[in-house]
Amino acid sequence: MRRYLITYDLVGTSETSQDYRRLIERIESFTQGWCKVQKSVFIVNSETENALEIANYLWDYMDNNDRLFVIEVTSHYAEANSICEESGEEWLRQTFA
Repeated sequence: MRRYLITYDLVGTSETSQDYRRLIERIESFTQGWCKVQKSVFIVNSETENALEIANYLWDYMDNNDRLFVIEVTSHYAEANSICEESGEEWLRQTFA
């Protein structure tokens, strides 16, 4: 299982807008697991997609002036005050074990 860090910014769009909601729902559709660790930062698991394929999958829900960064995470992690729910913190521990 590979892990990917996804960061994004929908330029000129309120974080409460439908555009953000659609993008977040798209990220949360990764069935192998995901965790929202900061406002616009997720970690997802994928067995089949690489970073470029994930970026293309998400870009369909973004505008040309938006920002997106996807990178494979291959090492241990450290965190402080992430916004993961309790189950998300457990998911992080298990994912990076």
